[in-house]
This record gives sequence, C-alpha cells and structure tokens, in this order.
Amino acid sequence: MSRILLAVLALSLGANSWAVAQGSAADYERAAELRQRYTGLVARDRIAPVWLPDGKLLYSVQTGPGSQELVLIDPEAAEGQRRTILSELPELAAALGEREARLLGAASGADGGVQMLYADGSALRFDPATRQVREITLQDADGFVLQPTRSLRGGRGGGRTTLLFVNQTEGPIELRWVSGSGPGRSYGEVAPGETRDMSTFAGHVWRVEAPVSVREAAGDATLAPLHFRGSAQPGVVILTPESWQPAAARPTGPPAGRAPRNSERSRPGAPLEVREGNLFGPAPGADGGEAVAWTTDGTPEDRYSTRLNWAPGRGAFAVTKTREAPEQRRVTIVESSPRGQLQPQVIEFDYTKPGDELDFSRPKLFRVDGEGPPQPIVIDDALFGTPWRVSHQSWSADGSKFRFLVNERGHQRLAYYEVDVDSGAVRTLIDERSATFIDYSQKTELRVLEERGQVLWMSERSGWNHLYLIDLETAEARPLTQGEWVVRSIEDLREDGTLILRVMGVYADQDPYHMHYARVDLDTGALNLLTESDGTHELEWSPDGEFFLDRWSRVDHPPVHELRRADGSLVCVLEQPDVTALLATDWQMPQRFVAAGRDGETEIWGVVYRPSNFDPNKKYPVIENIYAGPHGFHVEKTWSLHRKSREMAELGFLVVRIDGMGTNWRSKAFHDVAWKNIADAGFPDRRLWIEAFAATEPAADLSRVGIYGGSAGGQNAMRALIDHGDFYHAAVADCGCHDNRMDKIWWNEAWMGWPIDESYAKSSNVDHAHRMQGDLLLVVGELDRNVDPASTMQVVDALIRADKDFEFLLVPGGGHGVAETPYGTRKRRDFFVRHLLNVEPRWTTN
Repeated sequence: MSRILLAVLALSLGANSWAVAQGSAADYERAAELRQRYTGLVARDRIAPVWLPDGKLLYSVQTGPGSQELVLIDPEAAEGQRRTILSELPELAAALGEREARLLGAASGADGGVQMLYADGSALRFDPATRQVREITLQDADGFVLQPTRSLRGGRGGGRTTLLFVNQTEGPIELRWVSGSGPGRSYGEVAPGETRDMSTFAGHVWRVEAPVSVREAAGDATLAPLHFRGSAQPGVVILTPESWQPAAARPTGPPAGRAPRNSERSRPGAPLEVREGNLFGPAPGADGGEAVAWTTDGTPEDRYSTRLNWAPGRGAFAVTKTREAPEQRRVTIVESSPRGQLQPQVIEFDYTKPGDELDFSRPKLFRVDGEGPPQPIVIDDALFGTPWRVSHQSWSADGSKFRFLVNERGHQRLAYYEVDVDSGAVRTLIDERSATFIDYSQKTELRVLEERGQVLWMSERSGWNHLYLIDLETAEARPLTQGEWVVRSIEDLREDGTLILRVMGVYADQDPYHMHYARVDLDTGALNLLTESDGTHELEWSPDGEFFLDRWSRVDHPPVHELRRADGSLVCVLEQPDVTALLATDWQMPQRFVAAGRDGETEIWGVVYRPSNFDPNKKYPVIENIYAGPHGFHVEKTWSLHRKSREMAELGFLVVRIDGMGTNWRSKAFHDVAWKNIADAGFPDRRLWIEAFAATEPAADLSRVGIYGGSAGGQNAMRALIDHGDFYHAAVADCGCHDNRMDKIWWNEAWMGWPIDESYAKSSNVDHAHRMQGDLLLVVGELDRNVDPASTMQVVDALIRADKDFEFLLVPGGGHGVAETPYGTRKRRDFFVRHLLNVEPRWTTN
C-alpha cells in the first residue's frame, strides 16, 4: 500500500474518531436510564416542614437510602439548644426501629401531638412533652387526612409528595391523574381493603370515581367523582361508601358568607333576563309581576348581561354590555386515525388570531331611585378606544365612585378611570403609555388601598419593573421601589403596612434571574432584603409571621434550608445538602456561564450540560435547546438532578440553554428587543455566548451546531437556519408558530402589536422559508389546539415551493408538543445523531 493511501486512511480515521464513540446504542441506553441512575444520591436536600401550635418547627429529612431524621426546632431557644433529633430519642427510636415500612412524613395533629405516617397505612402519635408513643388509626391522623377539592386547577408547582389512598369500600377503585376537565390518565386500581401510596407532586390533582358496588347501592342517583390535590406534606385519602354524594346534593353556590363575583350582592332574589339585548327585571317596588324593561338601548348584537355589580350602600349598579364581533374565527382540523372508528373525523373550535375583530365589552352604570326604571350614568364609548379588555372593575367603599382599567388593543396604553356616580364625571387616575408594549399579562398589578386613599400600581416607566403609589385624590404617583432591578410580584400585604415582594437582580454580584424576597414599607419606601444567599429562594412563613423557612438552590447547587426571623436575620441553618454519593459517580454538574451580549456590556446568562462520560480530549457538537418567548425567561435556575437536556447531551453533545435579549424580567430595554421583532429571538446574543463558551471549552466543536425547540421555540429553531444558517447547521422545530398571524391572538399581539403591519411578515418563517440553510426536521401533531397546525403545514408548502430539502413528521392524533412524546423525542435524537455526529443511530440492540 502506498504512503499516500496510508496517509489518507490515517486522516480519515482521525477526522471521524468522534463518530465511533458518540451516538452509540450504549449512549441511548444511558440516556434512557439517567433519571433513575442518580435518584436518591443527594441527601438532606428536601425537608417536609410542619409548624406546631406552640411555635416550634417539626420536619423530616432524608439522610440516606431508606433513612430519615425527625427534627424539632425551637426558634426561641438559645443557640446550641434549638435542635432536637426526635428520631434519636430512646422512646421514639425504639418505636421507629420496629417498623419496616417507609416513613412518609410527620404532621401536627389537632391535639398538638406529632403524627407520623407510613407507606403501609400505619401511623404513630408522639407527644414531645411526655415522650409517649402510641399507634393511631388513619382516621385519627387528622394532620394528614385530605378533603376533596372542588377546583381542578393545580396550584403553583411543587416538589414530590405522596398521597396514601385507603379503600374501605367493597369494590376496586381506579386512580386517575387529571390536568383539566378530561377523564385523566389511569394509574391502576386500589383493591378493596387495600392501601396504596402514590408518588405525585404538590399541586397535582387526582380523580376517584365511585366503585361499582357504591354506584349500584346508589340506584338511579349520579355520583360525582372526587378530586384530591397533593400538597407539600403527604396526604391520606380515606374512601368509604359514604365518600361519594349524589351530584345534585353537592353544593354549587359560593362558600357561605361570600357573594358571587359580579352578582346582585345587594338585591337578592331579583329575577333578571335579557330580551333582544335589553335587561328586564321587576318593576320598582313591585313584588313579582310582569318584568319591565330596565334598558332600551340594547340590541341582539349589543347585549346586556344579567350579572349586576351593586354599589355598597347606594342604589346604583354596574353591568356589562357586549357588542359581539360580526364573525368568530374557527379552526378546522382533521383527526385522521380516531380511536374506535375507521373514518376520519372533522374537529372545529374557536380560535381568534391576530388582527381579528373582537367583542367590545364595557361597563354601563345605572342609578335606581325606586320610582322608575334604572337611569343610565352616561359614559361615552369613546373613552374605551378599541379595548382589549376592561378589568379591575370595583366600587369605592362608600359606593360613590366606580373604577375600571382599560387595556387598549395593541397594549401601548393602560388607563385606570374613576366615575363619580352623582355627577357622572370621569377622571383618569392612571394613564400608562409605552412606545413599544406594556407587558400586561405578566406585570399588571393594581390594588386599591381604600383606607390609605391610594392605588398600588406596577409599571416599567422608569425602565425597570417597579411599584408605585397613586393618590386617589390627586392622581399623583410616588415610586415605592426603584433601582436597576425588578419587582417580580407582591406575595403579601401585611396589616402593619408593609409588603412582602419577590424581587430579581437586587444583588449585582449574582445571577440577575435569581429570585429573592424583600419587605418594603408603604409609608417610607424603606426596603429590607430578606434573603441573601447566591441562588433562587422560596419562602414559607410561620403561621404567626415571625419566622420563615428559606429554601435556596442553584442549577449547580442543591437546596439549602435556613430558618430566619421576619427581618431576614438568620436563626439557624436547618439542613445542608450532602452530595458525597452523587459526586462519587460520573454525574456532570451543570455549568453556569455568562458572556457579554450584542452591546458588549449586557450580561447574557446560560447553562451547559455535558454527557456523563464527557472526555475533555474529544470534540462534541453543541446543541442549543431554545425557547425565546418574551413572556418569561427560560433558563433553569434551581437545582434538579434530572432535566431532559441531559438526555440529549448523553448521546455525545454539549447542550446549552441561553436567555438572550427579548426575553423577560431584566430591564425594559432588554425586553423591548422583541417588539415587532419576534424573529430576533436574541440570536445575536446567543451566538456571542456560544462562541465565548467555546473559547473556554476546547471540547466544543462549533463546526457542528444544532438547535431545537417547541411552540415559540419551534419558530425560533427554524429561524436559526433562516437568519443564522452560517452558524447553526441542524434544527428540529416542533409545533412552531411559524407565522405570528396564524397563532393565538393574545400572545402574538402582546409583542408584535396591532394593527397587523409589515413586521409580522418580516418575522414569518413562511415568508422567508426560501432563505433556509442546513438540515431541518419539522414536527407537528395533527390535533394541536394551542398552535394551529396549519402554521407548520404552510412552512412545509413554502419549503417545497422553494425546492428545499427537509424532513417532516406529522403525528396522527398528536397534540401540542408532540416532540416530547417518546416517539417524537427519539426522532429528534436520531436526527441530531445523523446530522451532527454523522452516524446511524444505534437506539436498538439485538
């Protein structure tokens, strides 16, 4: 063999050495096992806290595989005497040692004792004062017993928890996890007389239908299903034949003592109806009889509601009048392969898109003097402009003033008006304007502080999101918070005249996205930061408000739990995480990375995930997992042992997540980059960030860069190949809103504005499909109701007309985010393995 041929072979083998080691069957197998492989390897990272009636704190903490501690904290005790490990007390240790079942958690009982719940359905009661331990029934474990919830909406997401379902009926009971009004997903049955512990998450809702034996005993009565919501503390669900009530017997009205919103609060029993758009009700002073017209200006197309909002202590009310849009857009989709039938079926649903004409709803005011029909208090419709929505409607405490907030369509003006009931005069209390957009969906905060004569208002008028106090008499605004940081939300308004706030960017030497907490005085504006550690914080207050638990973590730091006083001063560190077992494995810590953005100054933050078998001497393609929706920021900031980005990295990639300009919760200028320019997606910042990272990581190979995302991230991923095809080489775009004129109205008009102009076309992937470079996989579910699937089909059409090569996956029966299903996920992985690693995926083994 010639020297030249040998040299060519050597070069070929060297150039493709990465192909042999990455994208293999072993890599796919490791990716599939990642979640389980490291579970339980971090100790003392979670606690289950309970405040006892005497002000002490009780919590359980996992100290290792199968081992827990039960800890009692006395916040008022001297240092060194605050902590008692109850599980080490001889009396309790003996009782705990006799049990083989897993301890689920501890709670405070109604009698003040400490209750402990076990996975086998048994429970103990411990009296800290007498140190007596005794067995109790689950019915007596009142600290854990859950009552059914009427709301199916989950609360703010929480960590893992356990629900213990106890079947005391004569038939099997099916457990279903639900996320809406549908039937939910079945997780099997609980046999009669059996107990089952179900691992779930705080805020998740479970549905339980009555078993056949209970339904048969009920005869013709319809038994409504029961719903139970998990909380941070483990819960017990005891199901007996008496648990289910006939549907008609279940309460349907508001809780006792609470009037329905916008109801006839001061006029009980008044029957109202709408005829030809006008409001009809009883004649003044009449007890029954024929209804008379209360209004005369309504039409079938411009109708009054029957829901009245009465002024307190006065004969006046507000009612909504709505002029319907002449046409309601409906989207039609075809389910090609419906389960249970052969032929396809057509599905239609309401779906308003940018530029569509909207209903015009506005409040109308009336006086009632008792001698005739209600008299209108005239408010010129011109006051409302072209409204997106009229909200925050309320009466003053004495009923003399009616107030409401108008969000004008296009979201460049919010106006808060006050109407004098006696004179009909209208006054503007707040007139918020922006040359770009007002982030109404995330940053509208309006609270009337009647006793103070003020309105609490949130605004970005200073260039940063802050709170203002508006004087109800003068309409003058006073900044309550200020500085180059942002208020995220108001968590609590205290009786002492202070607010508890969630804030971001308050520490210049920390990640500006870290969530911190602060207290601000409404009178002085004095700000007291309650948290300080370098991470994102979550607080849980004691019942008396004198102490709080501070749980903080970072993407590269497991949770630390601290106990602090109401002023933020530290009482003690409750638990420090133990990562010894985790770090003894091949687990790769995520890397936080920061680089300058397009202006050379602004910090752009992101995170890097590496495969568990990362070798710094090898070369790895870089893949960005993108979502650039302007409604939020999207790079994870808290600790988690597992994220799906890790699974992609495990195949032989460096996976990055970045928040570029145009995303939320930095300065107003940072956010405004998205104005009429969704196509930008922060790409100039993302490219600089990736290049800066690669300059510090020799293993990063920027000759092979991929990108993927779903929904808005799908639009972003394809746009990368349109505007930045010289940098990104392969993209997977799932369920993308590829043309903002095709997507839901609220999200797109929020950033792109109204009326529709040429900016929509400039950001359209359809209009610019002919400029696409690189390898592209488009994915969409045919039953997507979030983003019209025609948005993806129009991109497909444009690419074909431009004679572009690409791949396309249409999933029958698939909904929004179908690339996150097992099949969609595998296809996405295979695509990058083929196009960035240049090997055929070995995702099956013989």
